[in-house]
Amino acid sequence: MLTLLPFHWHLAEVFVLALVLWLHHTVVTDARRRHFLFWSLAIFLVVTIWPMGDLAARVSLTVATVQRLVIMLAVAPLLLQSVPTDILSRLTRPEPVDAIVRRVSHPGVAIVLVTVLGTLTLSTPIVDWGAGSALARDFILFIVLVTGLLLWVPALAIMPGAVRLSPAGRAGYIFGSALVVTSLSFVWIFATHSLYPSLHNQFALLHMSPLFDQQLAGFVAKLGCYIPMGAIAFTIFFRADDAGVSVDESPLHWADVERKLLRLEREQARAIRRHRPQ
Repeated sequence: MLTLLPFHWHLAEVFVLALVLWLHHTVVTDARRRHFLFWSLAIFLVVTIWPMGDLAARVSLTVATVQRLVIMLAVAPLLLQSVPTDILSRLTRPEPVDAIVRRVSHPGVAIVLVTVLGTLTLSTPIVDWGAGSALARDFILFIVLVTGLLLWVPALAIMPGAVRLSPAGRAGYIFGSALVVTSLSFVWIFATHSLYPSLHNQFALLHMSPLFDQQLAGFVAKLGCYIPMGAIAFTIFFRADDAGVSVDESPLHWADVERKLLRLEREQARAIRRHRPQ
Protein backbone atom coordinates (compact mmCIF):
# COMPACT_ATOMS: atom_id res chain seq x y z
CA MET A 1 0.00 0.00 0.00
CA LEU A 2 2.90 2.37 0.72
CA THR A 3 4.00 1.99 -2.88
CA LEU A 4 0.75 3.72 -3.91
CA LEU A 5 1.61 6.74 -1.77
CA PRO A 6 5.39 6.72 -1.24
CA PHE A 7 6.85 9.01 1.39
CA HIS A 8 8.87 11.98 0.23
CA TRP A 9 9.99 15.26 1.72
CA HIS A 10 8.31 18.46 0.59
CA LEU A 11 11.51 20.40 1.05
CA ALA A 12 10.46 23.44 -0.97
CA GLU A 13 7.35 23.96 1.14
CA VAL A 14 9.24 23.42 4.39
CA PHE A 15 11.94 25.90 3.34
CA VAL A 16 9.44 28.60 2.37
CA LEU A 17 7.49 28.24 5.62
CA ALA A 18 10.70 28.30 7.68
CA LEU A 19 11.78 31.46 5.84
CA VAL A 20 8.42 33.14 6.52
CA LEU A 21 8.67 32.18 10.20
CA TRP A 22 12.20 33.60 10.47
CA LEU A 23 11.31 36.85 8.70
CA HIS A 24 8.24 37.31 10.89
CA HIS A 25 10.24 36.78 14.07
CA THR A 26 12.83 39.35 12.98
CA VAL A 27 10.16 42.01 12.37
CA VAL A 28 7.37 41.28 14.85
CA THR A 29 8.06 41.22 18.59
CA ASP A 30 4.49 40.75 19.84
CA ALA A 31 4.32 37.24 21.35
CA ARG A 32 0.60 36.91 20.60
CA ARG A 33 1.08 37.62 16.90
CA ARG A 34 4.05 35.26 16.80
CA HIS A 35 1.81 32.52 18.16
CA PHE A 36 -0.77 33.25 15.46
CA LEU A 37 1.88 32.84 12.77
CA PHE A 38 3.35 29.70 14.30
CA TRP A 39 0.00 27.92 14.43
CA SER A 40 -1.01 29.08 10.95
CA LEU A 41 2.23 27.71 9.46
CA ALA A 42 2.08 24.52 11.52
CA ILE A 43 -1.46 23.77 10.36
CA PHE A 44 -0.59 24.64 6.77
CA LEU A 45 2.40 22.29 6.91
CA VAL A 46 0.31 19.39 8.22
CA VAL A 47 -2.28 19.63 5.43
CA THR A 48 0.20 20.13 2.58
CA ILE A 49 2.99 17.58 3.16
CA TRP A 50 2.89 13.77 3.16
CA PRO A 51 0.54 12.04 3.71
CA MET A 52 -2.38 14.48 3.65
CA GLY A 53 -0.98 16.73 0.96
CA ASP A 54 -0.27 13.80 -1.34
CA LEU A 55 -3.68 12.24 -0.71
CA ALA A 56 -5.33 15.57 -1.54
CA ALA A 57 -3.31 16.03 -4.72
CA ARG A 58 -3.56 12.59 -6.28
CA VAL A 59 -6.01 10.34 -4.45
CA SER A 60 -9.07 11.77 -2.73
CA LEU A 61 -11.43 14.64 -3.42
CA THR A 62 -12.67 14.40 0.18
CA VAL A 63 -9.15 14.92 1.53
CA ALA A 64 -8.61 17.76 -0.97
CA THR A 65 -11.80 19.41 0.28
CA VAL A 66 -10.73 19.08 3.92
CA GLN A 67 -7.33 20.49 3.01
CA ARG A 68 -8.83 23.55 1.34
CA LEU A 69 -11.31 24.14 4.17
CA VAL A 70 -8.53 24.03 6.74
CA ILE A 71 -6.40 26.47 4.75
CA MET A 72 -9.28 28.88 4.18
CA LEU A 73 -10.98 28.67 7.58
CA ALA A 74 -8.00 28.23 9.91
CA VAL A 75 -4.69 29.11 8.26
CA ALA A 76 -5.84 32.30 6.50
CA PRO A 77 -7.42 34.10 9.50
CA LEU A 78 -4.52 33.17 11.79
CA LEU A 79 -2.07 34.46 9.19
CA LEU A 80 -3.92 37.77 8.88
CA GLN A 81 -3.99 38.24 12.64
CA SER A 82 -0.26 37.59 12.85
CA VAL A 83 0.52 40.84 11.01
CA PRO A 84 0.49 44.04 13.14
CA THR A 85 -1.60 46.97 11.97
CA ASP A 86 1.43 49.23 11.45
CA ILE A 87 3.00 46.68 9.08
CA LEU A 88 -0.28 46.32 7.19
CA SER A 89 -0.38 50.10 6.89
CA ARG A 90 3.11 50.23 5.38
CA LEU A 91 2.49 47.30 3.04
CA THR A 92 -0.77 48.73 1.69
CA ARG A 93 0.35 52.40 1.60
CA PRO A 94 1.51 52.50 -2.08
CA GLU A 95 -1.32 53.86 -4.18
CA PRO A 96 -1.72 50.86 -6.55
CA VAL A 97 -1.74 48.43 -3.60
CA ASP A 98 -4.17 50.59 -1.65
CA ALA A 99 -6.52 50.74 -4.63
CA ILE A 100 -6.56 46.95 -4.97
CA VAL A 101 -7.00 46.33 -1.23
CA ARG A 102 -9.79 48.90 -1.08
CA ARG A 103 -11.75 47.07 -3.75
CA VAL A 104 -11.20 43.46 -2.70
CA SER A 105 -11.99 44.37 0.93
CA HIS A 106 -15.57 45.21 -0.01
CA PRO A 107 -17.78 42.32 1.24
CA GLY A 108 -19.64 41.91 -2.06
CA VAL A 109 -16.47 41.85 -4.13
CA ALA A 110 -14.81 39.49 -1.66
CA ILE A 111 -17.65 36.95 -1.81
CA VAL A 112 -17.63 36.97 -5.62
CA LEU A 113 -13.85 36.49 -5.77
CA VAL A 114 -13.89 33.75 -3.13
CA THR A 115 -16.68 31.89 -4.91
CA VAL A 116 -14.95 32.08 -8.30
CA LEU A 117 -11.47 31.16 -7.04
CA GLY A 118 -12.76 28.46 -4.69
CA THR A 119 -14.72 26.86 -7.51
CA LEU A 120 -11.78 27.01 -9.91
CA THR A 121 -9.32 25.36 -7.51
CA LEU A 122 -11.63 22.35 -7.21
CA SER A 123 -12.70 22.19 -10.86
CA THR A 124 -11.75 19.09 -12.83
CA PRO A 125 -9.07 20.68 -15.08
CA ILE A 126 -7.31 22.36 -12.14
CA VAL A 127 -7.36 19.23 -9.97
CA ASP A 128 -6.00 17.20 -12.89
CA TRP A 129 -3.27 19.80 -13.42
CA GLY A 130 -2.26 19.71 -9.77
CA ALA A 131 -2.19 15.92 -9.72
CA GLY A 132 0.38 15.82 -12.50
CA SER A 133 2.79 18.53 -11.39
CA ALA A 134 4.33 19.45 -8.04
CA LEU A 135 4.76 23.05 -9.18
CA ALA A 136 1.12 23.25 -10.24
CA ARG A 137 0.08 21.75 -6.90
CA ASP A 138 2.00 24.41 -4.97
CA PHE A 139 0.56 27.18 -7.13
CA ILE A 140 -2.98 25.91 -6.51
CA LEU A 141 -2.37 25.81 -2.75
CA PHE A 142 -1.10 29.39 -2.93
CA ILE A 143 -4.31 30.45 -4.69
CA VAL A 144 -6.35 28.63 -2.03
CA LEU A 145 -4.50 30.59 0.67
CA VAL A 146 -5.10 33.87 -1.19
CA THR A 147 -8.78 32.92 -1.45
CA GLY A 148 -8.90 32.41 2.30
CA LEU A 149 -7.27 35.78 2.91
CA LEU A 150 -9.83 37.46 0.65
CA LEU A 151 -12.60 35.71 2.56
CA TRP A 152 -11.45 36.94 5.97
CA VAL A 153 -10.35 40.50 5.20
CA PRO A 154 -13.91 41.93 5.49
CA ALA A 155 -14.74 39.67 8.42
CA LEU A 156 -11.70 40.60 10.52
CA ALA A 157 -11.80 44.28 9.51
CA ILE A 158 -8.06 44.75 9.88
CA MET A 159 -7.07 46.43 6.62
CA PRO A 160 -6.50 50.20 7.03
CA GLY A 161 -9.10 52.21 5.18
CA ALA A 162 -11.19 49.18 4.24
CA VAL A 163 -14.93 48.92 4.82
CA ARG A 164 -15.48 48.38 8.56
CA LEU A 165 -18.52 46.21 9.11
CA SER A 166 -20.50 46.34 12.33
CA PRO A 167 -20.68 43.13 14.41
CA ALA A 168 -24.06 42.39 12.85
CA GLY A 169 -22.63 43.04 9.38
CA ARG A 170 -19.59 40.83 10.04
CA ALA A 171 -21.79 38.02 11.34
CA GLY A 172 -24.08 38.30 8.33
CA TYR A 173 -21.13 38.37 5.93
CA ILE A 174 -19.55 35.25 7.46
CA PHE A 175 -22.84 33.35 7.53
CA GLY A 176 -23.64 34.39 3.95
CA SER A 177 -20.22 33.46 2.65
CA ALA A 178 -20.64 29.96 4.08
CA LEU A 179 -23.60 29.51 1.75
CA VAL A 180 -21.79 30.45 -1.46
CA VAL A 181 -18.20 29.23 -1.17
CA THR A 182 -19.17 25.55 -1.48
CA SER A 183 -20.63 25.94 -4.94
CA LEU A 184 -19.57 22.51 -6.28
CA SER A 185 -20.86 20.43 -3.38
CA PHE A 186 -24.28 19.73 -4.88
CA VAL A 187 -22.66 18.74 -8.17
CA TRP A 188 -20.49 16.22 -6.33
CA ILE A 189 -23.38 14.82 -4.29
CA PHE A 190 -25.76 14.26 -7.21
CA ALA A 191 -23.29 13.28 -9.94
CA THR A 192 -23.72 9.68 -11.12
CA HIS A 193 -20.07 9.14 -12.06
CA SER A 194 -16.65 10.33 -10.93
CA LEU A 195 -15.69 13.74 -12.35
CA TYR A 196 -11.98 13.54 -11.50
CA PRO A 197 -10.08 10.97 -13.57
CA SER A 198 -6.71 12.10 -12.18
CA LEU A 199 -7.64 10.97 -8.67
CA HIS A 200 -7.12 7.24 -8.20
CA ASN A 201 -6.41 4.46 -5.67
CA GLN A 202 -9.24 5.65 -3.42
CA PHE A 203 -10.33 2.10 -2.65
CA ALA A 204 -6.84 0.74 -2.01
CA LEU A 205 -5.83 3.60 0.29
CA LEU A 206 -9.11 4.78 1.81
CA HIS A 207 -11.49 1.84 1.19
CA MET A 208 -14.01 3.89 -0.78
CA SER A 209 -14.99 4.06 -4.44
CA PRO A 210 -14.23 7.18 -6.50
CA LEU A 211 -17.95 8.01 -6.68
CA PHE A 212 -18.47 7.64 -2.93
CA ASP A 213 -15.36 9.73 -2.29
CA GLN A 214 -16.81 12.45 -4.49
CA GLN A 215 -20.22 12.34 -2.80
CA LEU A 216 -18.62 12.39 0.63
CA ALA A 217 -16.60 15.44 -0.42
CA GLY A 218 -19.87 17.25 -1.16
CA PHE A 219 -21.21 16.64 2.35
CA VAL A 220 -17.85 17.50 3.92
CA ALA A 221 -17.75 20.78 1.98
CA LYS A 222 -21.21 21.78 3.19
CA LEU A 223 -20.92 20.74 6.83
CA GLY A 224 -17.26 21.71 7.09
CA CYS A 225 -18.15 25.23 6.02
CA TYR A 226 -21.59 25.74 7.59
CA ILE A 227 -20.77 24.53 11.10
CA PRO A 228 -17.59 26.52 11.88
CA MET A 229 -18.62 29.67 10.04
CA GLY A 230 -22.09 29.61 11.54
CA ALA A 231 -20.55 29.23 15.00
CA ILE A 232 -18.17 32.14 14.33
CA ALA A 233 -21.01 34.34 13.06
CA PHE A 234 -23.14 33.75 16.16
CA THR A 235 -20.12 34.23 18.44
CA ILE A 236 -19.32 37.62 16.89
CA PHE A 237 -22.91 38.75 17.20
CA PHE A 238 -23.54 37.66 20.78
CA ARG A 239 -20.06 38.59 22.07
CA ALA A 240 -20.61 42.16 20.91
CA ASP A 241 -23.98 42.21 22.66
CA ASP A 242 -22.50 40.80 25.88
CA ALA A 243 -19.72 43.42 25.80
CA GLY A 244 -22.27 46.22 25.53
CA VAL A 245 -21.20 47.15 21.99
CA SER A 246 -23.94 48.07 19.54
CA VAL A 247 -24.22 45.32 16.94
CA ASP A 248 -25.04 47.99 14.36
CA GLU A 249 -22.06 50.23 15.11
CA SER A 250 -19.15 50.26 12.65
CA PRO A 251 -15.87 50.97 14.50
CA LEU A 252 -13.25 53.36 13.15
CA HIS A 253 -9.57 53.16 14.07
CA TRP A 254 -6.72 55.64 13.76
CA ALA A 255 -5.19 53.64 10.90
CA ASP A 256 -8.46 54.14 8.98
CA VAL A 257 -8.37 57.90 9.62
CA GLU A 258 -4.76 58.13 8.40
CA ARG A 259 -5.57 56.18 5.25
CA LYS A 260 -8.63 58.27 4.46
CA LEU A 261 -6.58 61.47 4.89
CA LEU A 262 -3.90 60.03 2.59
CA ARG A 263 -6.52 59.22 -0.05
CA LEU A 264 -7.90 62.76 0.18
CA GLU A 265 -4.41 64.18 -0.35
CA ARG A 266 -3.94 61.97 -3.41
CA GLU A 267 -7.31 62.98 -4.84
CA GLN A 268 -6.49 66.65 -4.35
CA ALA A 269 -3.10 66.17 -6.02
CA ARG A 270 -4.76 64.46 -9.01
CA ALA A 271 -7.34 67.25 -9.25
CA ILE A 272 -4.59 69.89 -9.28
CA ARG A 273 -2.72 68.03 -12.02
CA ARG A 274 -5.88 67.74 -14.13
CA HIS A 275 -6.60 71.45 -13.94
CA ARG A 276 -3.01 72.68 -14.24
CA PRO A 277 -2.52 74.57 -17.53
CA GLN A 278 -0.16 72.89 -19.97
